[in-house]
Amino acid sequence: MHTGRLVRDARLEDAACCAEIYAPYVRDTAVSFETEPPTAAEMAARVEAALATHAWVVVEEAGRVVGYAYGATFNARGGYRWSTSVSVYTEAGRRRTGAGRALYTGLLDRLAARGYRTALAGVALPNEASAGLHVAMGFEPVGTYRRVAWKLGRWHDVAWYQRPLGDHPADQSAPPALPH
Repeated sequence: MHTGRLVRDARLEDAACCAEIYAPYVRDTAVSFETEPPTAAEMAARVEAALATHAWVVVEEAGRVVGYAYGATFNARGGYRWSTSVSVYTEAGRRRTGAGRALYTGLLDRLAARGYRTALAGVALPNEASAGLHVAMGFEPVGTYRRVAWKLGRWHDVAWYQRPLGDHPADQSAPPALPH
């Protein structure tokens, strides 16, 4: 673990830092298919929603938020309620520092504790760093959507990765645990 690194549950006051980290991905890359960076207020609403039903974690280094990861609804249909989509973002210059791995470890542990059984992640191609992180974290590639998103003047493919979060009991009569 990196000295001075802390992975913790996000707080609403982290939203501005998360929005700042995310904005270059939206503006300058096809890593995200959003076309306008969310405001700090919009990001705060996302943090609040994720904390209510899934999880949102941040990583701090030297007391400063330098990355985040979250779980969200994979599909709104009831049969999918044990599955979650996951995403991780770190500020520029944090590749191969262990921050992404630390974020995903904290996030996936929290999601499993809530009863989620499968994590799914979409990776816009090409993105060797993200693909490598997902494989290193135990995700396996399960397919690719071809030419599914348009951004920065061209079509992009999205590779999908999947990872188990826990046992899949034969009788899954109760949904994942949510806070009271």
